[in-house]
Amino acid sequence: MKRLLILAALLAAACQPMPAATGGAQTAEAAPVAQTPAPPTDDAAACAARGGKMLPQGRMQTLRCVVAYADAGRRCTDGDQCAGDCRIADVGAAPRAGQAAVGQCQANNTRFGCFTTVEDGKAEATLCID
Repeated sequence: MKRLLILAALLAAACQPMPAATGGAQTAEAAPVAQTPAPPTDDAAACAARGGKMLPQGRMQTLRCVVAYADAGRRCTDGDQCAGDCRIADVGAAPRAGQAAVGQCQANNTRFGCFTTVEDGKAEATLCID
């Protein structure tokens, strides 16, 4: 029990911030960094010119230009048949990698979420991207 308390105290001490530097040298404080900076105006303008919208994407909710594809939902057996990827969105219904498969052209250019791509009429491995 005593060892457990010592280990807990050491772990708690390891999480403490580093002490400020001492001595004759003065240290300048760093400017605070914004967590999610707003995109530059020209990025948003370029996105709108492509018909897209700046939307938060991924686990970090970073603003990215999301553009819808005109062929979204069209039946496909290969990514070459689509503006984006040929995907099976319902990963629960996806066949195993290497088995024959038919998918749909993806709705937009987002790379986040869980999906199975279809290439040459066969399912690829299912991916989940945060």
